[in-house]
Amino acid sequence: MQNRISSFQPLIDAQSQIIILGSIPGVKSLEKQQYYAHPQNKFWKIIFELLNEEFTEDYIQRIQTLKKHHIALWDVIDSCERKGSLDSEIRNEEANQIAELLEEHPNVKAIFCNGGKSYKNLQKLLGKNYKLPVFLLPSTSPLHTVSFEKKLEEWKSILEFLD
Repeated sequence: MQNRISSFQPLIDAQSQIIILGSIPGVKSLEKQQYYAHPQNKFWKIIFELLNEEFTEDYIQRIQTLKKHHIALWDVIDSCERKGSLDSEIRNEEANQIAELLEEHPNVKAIFCNGGKSYKNLQKLLGKNYKLPVFLLPSTSPLHTVSFEKKLEEWKSILEFLD
């Protein structure tokens, strides 16, 4: 059976310089009401490593670290039907209002997509020649079998857009 699920509110403020977009939260994230809550997802490990911050499991501190470094988070999909956590199981999706959010936050200089699903959906949503640069990063999901080191190397590209 497919359940209708919804994404979280965007984590963004007036100082945000980049936004990282996922597809939509997985089962573990929905249970905990936290972005990237699955213990095997490498998102938080990559972010803390890139920013030279001491890793923490505390979600509030994680969010404060993103804000401190002017990083916003959201998902491309607002709601959908999905069995489990796989992007390939997503059906009947509705898009988030990404363009509108970016209009309200003119300090955002670049968009980074965490994996192919968010990238493909964003391309459909904004078009290929959107005014901000859009980058595809390897998914931090444990199902994306690229090594941590390779993911980390590619994720370093976010640093050039942060003060």
